[in-house]
Amino acid sequence: MRWITLDDFIDVYSKVVQRGTHFLFSKFTINSRSRTKSAFDNTFSQSSNWWIIPQVRERWNLLITGKAHVNYKQHLAETYFKERKEVRVLSLGSGTCTHELELANFSSFGEIVCVDIAENRLQQAEKVAQEQGLNNIHFICSDLNAYEFPPNYFDMVLFNASLHHFEHVEQLLSTQVKSTLKEEGMVVINEYVGPNRLQYPKEQIKAVNKALKLIPPPYRKRFKTNLSKNRYYGSGVWRMIIADPSECIDSQAILPAIHSHFTTVEEKPYGGNILMSTLKDIAHHFVNPNPEQEKILESLFTFEDTYLLHHESDFVFGVYSKNN
Repeated sequence: MRWITLDDFIDVYSKVVQRGTHFLFSKFTINSRSRTKSAFDNTFSQSSNWWIIPQVRERWNLLITGKAHVNYKQHLAETYFKERKEVRVLSLGSGTCTHELELANFSSFGEIVCVDIAENRLQQAEKVAQEQGLNNIHFICSDLNAYEFPPNYFDMVLFNASLHHFEHVEQLLSTQVKSTLKEEGMVVINEYVGPNRLQYPKEQIKAVNKALKLIPPPYRKRFKTNLSKNRYYGSGVWRMIIADPSECIDSQAILPAIHSHFTTVEEKPYGGNILMSTLKDIAHHFVNPNPEQEKILESLFTFEDTYLLHHESDFVFGVYSKNN
């Protein structure tokens, strides 16, 4: 376990440059819930993470659905709900509800309930829903302890990059989630399922540093700074707890808990072990790639594919049935 690393100091500096000093000051509170909210309560924040790269998202699609231009929401609607109406969905930790808004456009979904603690993100999503004329999606600002799970009500419970923020994952899945699902209901995850607090093994950190060397220096300049990303040290536990106490708090328990309490319908690993850490803070160089940058991305994809031949994926899309 790494308590503090050089990357912690670099990350603090980068966050101040990218998001302002008010973001840093928001961490100076003993209230852990407030620190968690501050991590997500900045609607207009900018970042440079792997998910902003179109080719990365196409890679996810290919690994999950088999088609580069078909995402998992389209896959869900077509594969599981095409012939159904009035499907009820609960999304826990929905954030800006981008994925839920997309689902709401499919006629199969009669009610989508989004629950999150970041009020202004929900307000932003509600505005989008109104602009699009969507009346089948609803927004609740609440944490899980206050939310009342209606029994035997939902057809699907969705966790999109949110389950790894919840403590006591097994208890959540085996009690509240299981009880709120109908008998034929499903749990759907699109999640980080790797080590708690991003405490990667040394072998993985070494692999990320090898991947960094595949990127020429001009494309290693960190977003909105003059710093170059020449080495990756990993995240320290102290900084992660200070920045967001919920981050990857029980992530490595996700798959064991799901496999224990639900039946796997489909499960698609899509990596992230190398790409997420390698591209953090430098992903903006590859949003509109030229031919050289496209080749770099392909080399990174190949590098991660090779790594995944002998290592479990840090990210997984999965569909699981309540009915055993």
